[in-house]
Amino acid sequence: MKPALRGQAGSRWGGRLLELYAGLVLLYLFLPILVIVLFSFNRPDGRFNFVWKAFSLAAWQDPLLYPALVEAMRLSVSVAAVSSAAALVFGTLIALALCRYRFRAAGAVNLFLVLPLTTPEVVLGSSLLSLFLSLDAVMGYWTIVLAHVMFSISYVALTVRARIRGFDWTLEEAAMDLGATPFQVVRKVTLPLIAPGIAAAGMLSFALSLDDFIITLFNAGSRVTFPLYVYGARRAAFPPQINVLSTTILAVSLFVLGVIVLWQQRVHRQNLRWIPESR
Repeated sequence: MKPALRGQAGSRWGGRLLELYAGLVLLYLFLPILVIVLFSFNRPDGRFNFVWKAFSLAAWQDPLLYPALVEAMRLSVSVAAVSSAAALVFGTLIALALCRYRFRAAGAVNLFLVLPLTTPEVVLGSSLLSLFLSLDAVMGYWTIVLAHVMFSISYVALTVRARIRGFDWTLEEAAMDLGATPFQVVRKVTLPLIAPGIAAAGMLSFALSLDDFIITLFNAGSRVTFPLYVYGARRAAFPPQINVLSTTILAVSLFVLGVIVLWQQRVHRQNLRWIPESR
């Protein structure tokens, strides 16, 4: 075999091995999710849905059987919605300020944005608990919301800033030259162009808030979110309705993600229409 042919054959085998390795890694990552979905169709003999017994749709026919589970899910969704909305507002403003202006404290702001991402959640949760106790705050819904806003702002600001990095600021100047007010420029030029990044940041913030356990455990007081309920259920009873609600969250997340991806592609195609063809 000629050296060139041997090199091509080796390259093919290397590509196949790389694809096999990537497939195994993806299988390792998605296998727990597949198990959760599979066990939502299980009919356990006892109180714990940990061993496969028989296929059944009983849990899907009555997913709201346990009021405590439903209340925990409702609390988690409410906290995630409120904290994500607040984090979107503050995080987007921080990202705009960091990308638009140059000021002395920019380095310190960047450092403070990264700190919540690098600090262990145990440290963040205990620190927030000490802060709330020193302020004599009532531990409950609003302490959970404030704690989630604290770590969600960093994710939103960094995600939106990544979208703004390629923003053409001359578009704002052109809009103002045409008579638009600063508010109109932000509403009709800036926000529509960075909206895909804001939507992605909002989805990420919502998912992180819905999933958080450690920080919530420190600051929830007597309130029980969905992750806290799942943690406690492993001791007394783990019904298949937990898997049903988890699968529902997964399906809704995939649907929203698909809508956002299609929307981003549509916005990208619309932006390409404004680029004049080179002659």
